[in-house]
Amino acid sequence: MSLSLSVAATVNCTDNTRAKNLYIISVKGIKGRLNRPLSTCVGDMVMTKVKKGKPDLRKKVTLAVIVRQRKPFRRKDDVYMYFEGATPVKYIIISIFPSPRRTCQECYFR
Repeated sequence: MSLSLSVAATVNCTDNTRAKNLYIISVKGIKGRLNRPLSTCVGDMVMTKVKKGKPDLRKKVTLAVIVRQRKPFRRKDDVYMYFEGATPVKYIIISIFPSPRRTCQECYFR
């Protein structure tokens, strides 16, 4: 997979939790190299902080899963996939989970 989004990026949110902009803090399950920022691709779980949105969601750490990316990536059956982006600045659109423990385990680990 081609890694297209690094830590400390601000991205749009696609779900209906009324969170508009999310700030990526870290990537779950990736250890990484010294002095190189972590990067993510489609399907990675990230820890985010809500920058713009509903007041009860703001300034809280939540888990999110990356759903789409503009940069092309190759599947195992040699098909290149990419999605259309809404704006050139915000590259990836991700979906957040309001209650991380139960919802992420039910949705992400099936």
